[in-house]
Amino acid sequence: MIERHNTDEMTMAYINLYAVLGTLENLVQVDEEARALIQDKKISVGFAVAGGPKATLCFDHGTCRLKNGVESCDIKLPFSSARRFNGMIDGTVTPVPSKGFTKLRFLLKEFVGLTDILTRYLRASEEDLKDPEFFEKSTELMFYTIVAAVSQIGNHDKVSRTSASYMQDGIIRVSVAGGPAASVCVKDHRLLTVKKTPKSPAAFMEFGSMRIARDLFDGKVNSLACVGTGDIHMGGMISMIDNMNRILDRVGLYLA
Repeated sequence: MIERHNTDEMTMAYINLYAVLGTLENLVQVDEEARALIQDKKISVGFAVAGGPKATLCFDHGTCRLKNGVESCDIKLPFSSARRFNGMIDGTVTPVPSKGFTKLRFLLKEFVGLTDILTRYLRASEEDLKDPEFFEKSTELMFYTIVAAVSQIGNHDKVSRTSASYMQDGIIRVSVAGGPAASVCVKDHRLLTVKKTPKSPAAFMEFGSMRIARDLFDGKVNSLACVGTGDIHMGGMISMIDNMNRILDRVGLYLA
């Protein structure tokens, strides 16, 4: 199992479910091969971590949606601990369904196929990234994964909860110029990522290009330096941005 320093397994479980697996929603929108795998499928897979996150991936004829809870899933995968769930994501634990044994073929074929494609984008090789179209898709999917991870880390990571405690209610728009956008919604110091542009954000942070976003995600450039050069634009309630950036700094520890 992958060891990550200065992190905790439960926070990682929330990230893996809501940020990593949650990006399957976006994968089937941008990748034809992934969409084709579920084009004729209407099935749902629930993940239930003891003492932790519980959510269901709903596949419906080429679309995917993640919703809270596992009450109405077709296939249910229970995990006795966050560590075991994270092990499934790392490929070191094989889950045993408690519901939906007759639908195992979907898990073993289409679902594994989807996660393999997602991994190719999120852990892209230098060779793949030379293809401009692949680069754009990979960076867009990384964007959604990272912005979703910000909320999970802000809510569950001990260090980042301190930063969240200083955040006022409001919405932060995070975007890439000419590319994807998302909202980090703050209410009573709890964070929620919504994958769409907010109407009235209290603050905003925009990466100047997909290349700048990629270089930041890969740790090749410094965010403060990019603000200085104008490659990152920020505005509105800057204190919200400052605290979100402190949380963002910890995303790399979990997603490395």
